[in-house]
Formats: sequence, C-alpha cells, structure tokens
Amino acid sequence: MTKKQRAAVSGRLAKIIPIQWDATYFFERAVRSLDRYHYDKALKNFRRAAQFEPDNPVNHCNMAGILSELGNYEESNRILKWIIDELDPTMTECHFYMANNYANMEMYEAAEDSLVQYLEEDDEGHFIDEADEMMELLTFELARPTKQANVKSLGGMREHDRARMLLEEGKFAQAVKVLEDIVERYEDFSSARNNLALAYYYMGQFDKAMATILKVIELDEGNLHALCNLAIFYQHLGDREKLSELLALLRKTFPFHQEHAFKLATTLGILGEHEGAYRQFIRLIRTGSSGDASVYHYAAVAACQTGRLAEAERLWQQCRSHDPQSEVASYYLDYLAGIRASGSQPAPISYHYHLPFEEQMKLWERLPGEIVPERFKKDPLVRSSFFWALRHGDRQTKLQVIQALGIIGDEEVKEALRAFMKETSEDDDLKRIALLVLRSLGETAPIEAVFGNEETIIEPQQMPTRLPVWEASWQAILDDALSRMRATGYDLVQQHDLLTLWIDFLSRLYPDVPKFGKIQGWAAALEYWTAKMHSRTISFEEVARKYETTAATVSRHAKRIDDVCGIRDKMRSTNALLQTHRIDRNEHD
Repeated sequence: MTKKQRAAVSGRLAKIIPIQWDATYFFERAVRSLDRYHYDKALKNFRRAAQFEPDNPVNHCNMAGILSELGNYEESNRILKWIIDELDPTMTECHFYMANNYANMEMYEAAEDSLVQYLEEDDEGHFIDEADEMMELLTFELARPTKQANVKSLGGMREHDRARMLLEEGKFAQAVKVLEDIVERYEDFSSARNNLALAYYYMGQFDKAMATILKVIELDEGNLHALCNLAIFYQHLGDREKLSELLALLRKTFPFHQEHAFKLATTLGILGEHEGAYRQFIRLIRTGSSGDASVYHYAAVAACQTGRLAEAERLWQQCRSHDPQSEVASYYLDYLAGIRASGSQPAPISYHYHLPFEEQMKLWERLPGEIVPERFKKDPLVRSSFFWALRHGDRQTKLQVIQALGIIGDEEVKEALRAFMKETSEDDDLKRIALLVLRSLGETAPIEAVFGNEETIIEPQQMPTRLPVWEASWQAILDDALSRMRATGYDLVQQHDLLTLWIDFLSRLYPDVPKFGKIQGWAAALEYWTAKMHSRTISFEEVARKYETTAATVSRHAKRIDDVCGIRDKMRSTNALLQTHRIDRNEHD
C-alpha cells in the first residue's frame, strides 16, 4: 500500500461515527423489522428502546401493539393498562387498543367498557370512525344496544344531535336535560345554548330562555340564530326600543348559508316584517333549498299578509301537494276563499306550520272518545302551543289544555303537569284538575304541589283539601265515581265538580264524618248530583244500575248530601239568576 493510499484509508477511518446505543436506534430497528413483518425482532427492539427510555409511553405502547399482532392480547392489555394507570393517563388511545384486544379475546362487555371510556376521555378522536364500526360489531355480538357515550372529541355534538331530535319530536323537557348537560360541560357551545333557549321558550319558561340567549350573545355577539331569537324575546317582552335596534340590523342581513336564511325569514315573519320574510322565503324556494311543505306555508303567510292573495293561494296549493296529509294548507285555502268573498282584510296569521289553537281543539272535540291521531300527539308545534298556553293562557284556555294534555298522556305531559302543580300563581282548582289527569294517567308517585300558597306532598291516596286527614274510604268512593264517570263521557270540569262536592260534604261534617260502608251507593249519589248540576238527564234507577246498587240506597245518600250541602237550593238560585238574565236580555233586544 502506497503512502497516498494509507493516507486515504486513514482519513476515512477518522470520519467513522460510533454507534449510539440509545432508544432512537432500537426504535428505528424495530420499525424496519415491522416493515419486513419480522414481529419477533420488532418486539425485541421495542423492548430495548423501552429499557433506554422507561418513561416514554410511546415505546411501551408500541410494544403492546406488537404483542397484540402476535396474539398475546392479555400481555398487551397489561402493558396498556399500566400506561394509563401509572405512566401517562393522557394516552387515552390505550383504551381503544384495549377494546380491540378484548374483542379479539371475545370479551365483548369488557371491550364495550374500554371503548366507551375511550370515547368519553379522548380529546382528539383519531379513532372515532373505527370506534363507530366496533360499536356496531359489539351491538351484534352482545345482541343488545351498546352503552351510550358522551363523545368528548365531538364536543357534545352527538348529544346535541339527540337533543335536536327531541326538540323536533316536541319532547322539550327531555331536550332541556340533555342541553343543560352539554352547556355545563362545553361553555362555548353556542348552538346548544340557542336550542336550550328555544326549549325553555317552547315550555313557557321565558326568564330562563332570555338568560340563556343573552349568554350566547355574550360569547358570540354576531351569532345570527341568537340575534333572531333575542328579537322574538324582545317582542314578547314588549321592549320596542331594543327590538327596533335589533330589527334595523336584521333587515340589512342577507345570509349566504340556507340555514341562516331560513332562520332569518321565519324570524322576520314572526316579528311582522312580512315583506322581508316574503323575499327570503321566495329566495329559498327558487334556489331549491327546501322542498319542505312548511316553507311553502311560511311563504304563503308572508304573501297573504302583504296583500299578494293570488300568490298566497298558489303557495298553499303547493304546500298541500307536498304534504297532502296535513290539514293546514286546506284550512288556510278555505280561509283565503272567505277573505275574498267578504272583501275583508286578512287577519294576522301564525307562521307556525299547524292549525290555530282553537281549530286544533275543535278538531279533537270532533274525534270519538279520546282517540287522537299520533301525528297530533307528536307534532312539536302542537305540543309547544299547549305547553305555552298552560303557562300563559287564560283560565278557560288552561282548562282546555289540561284536558288535551291528558289525551296525549306521555311522560313529557306528566312532567309538565307536575311542574304546573308547583306554580304558586296558578289557581288551586286548576291544579286539582291537573291532579285528576295525572292520576288518570297512572301517576302513583307522591306529587309535590302548592295549595293555598303552602308547599305540600300529595300522596297517592290523598286529595289536596283543608281537612287535617284524608281517609282511605273517602278516596275509594271518589276513585269509584271518577273511574265510572271517565268511562261514560264526563269531562274534566264535571269530574272536578264531583271532587269539589265530595270535599265540601266531608268538610261540613268533619270531625263527625260517618263510617262509610259500601262505597258504590255514595259514589252513585255523587255522580247523580254532578249530573244534575250540569243538566244531564239522570234518574236514581239509572245511576243505581251503573254502580250495581239499589235506587233506594242512592236516593238515601243523595238526600244526605243535599241536606249537608244544600245542592237543591243552590241550583234553584242559579236557575233563577239565569232566567233573570234571559228576561233582561230579551227586554233589551
């Protein structure tokens, strides 16, 4: 070797870098082994990497992954659990890996628990799609629906979608519970707050609705949905100054997104800005943004209110063709024909896609017994009008609503009536009718209520009275009478009058109330007097047959009730007063 060659070799040797036996080196070797599917070598190198960096959870997680590939699921899960429990609890993806291992071991319930934990704890949601697929697999293997998870990575989106569905179904109280939970966990979730405000509004809880919408504006001052809702709330409050300022802004707004355009159009219509509403609705129809029948109704209302009667007719006809099962379009086409025939001006029409409240009640009254189409029971606008009227209607309207809610009779209704029972400002007589409805719907739990401005708990076998006691036999007589009356067409007012009569009778006798033997005779006597008070034709023989007792027994008990309460005298006084009114009216005419 020449001197020059030796020098060259010497130079090359001098540039050799010693091998760094560290975690990076073994990690790279492990990756190369994985690329060649040499899992044993990869595992060996990941173990060495973990020895060099024992506090690095990635190395241990990689080791668990190789063990899983090799079918050693138990050891893989042992490492993954150790990472979560002791090394790094933020590596929430370990729960997803554990779920996979449990599924491969056919431990499906354990897999479900790990998967739910991953969905509820993971911020990023890198495996969200894979988790969905695994949930479907677990549903099949477990032969039941899997547990519901609050998906943290979606920021409450799934729960929010569920809440929106509940709102669309008119299940406002259930929606409120879901939405309240979302906004508590995700403070800046504006859409959830907007829908929560609407849910409160639909239920008639206006103070809560206003506070919630103002919070949305505080978090996002340009939120169009919140601004539209706030404008409607200002109108409800009668705050014309603030409403005027907000309307000036909304009139100049031309949303790009169709959802925003629809929200603005309906808001303008509700606020009486019919020209602006008409432009927005026609724009939505022309762009083909919605084939929904309700949009044609909204546009028709706006057209009618701006004097475009021919256009309104055309739009309601299109509405009917899109939704032939609904009575709404037909009702308003008849209304329009009446307007044209009389030459009068159109009255204000609701933009809500349902019949006016009075028409809904008439329709229900025409139906046989308590048969109500399911679409009425589930229509969110029908339900919201009832819940709103229950809080803000006059006494007669509230009475009608309580009766209508009794026909719907689902859990949402029960919750609304229970809340009504606790309202200090509501009439005690209306609360007693609400109580009758709750009991008729099978509500057997104790009910919190306010009667005579005093909080009380009404037990299942109890009625709210000023009596210091309420005997089981008294309730049995009442229950027998009410159940038979409900079955034979007595309405809630008549049932309430029977309850009032029975309480009056017992109160006048107390504490010398006799021991009641057979309940049927007393129940029959109560129905007899209730029928008489409401001018229903009835005899002792007829009511005796109904209650399977004797006419003599009914007559004896009816006389006792009359002696104590003076029913005949009251009826004579009422009839005389009515007759006087008739004479006065005839003379005036």
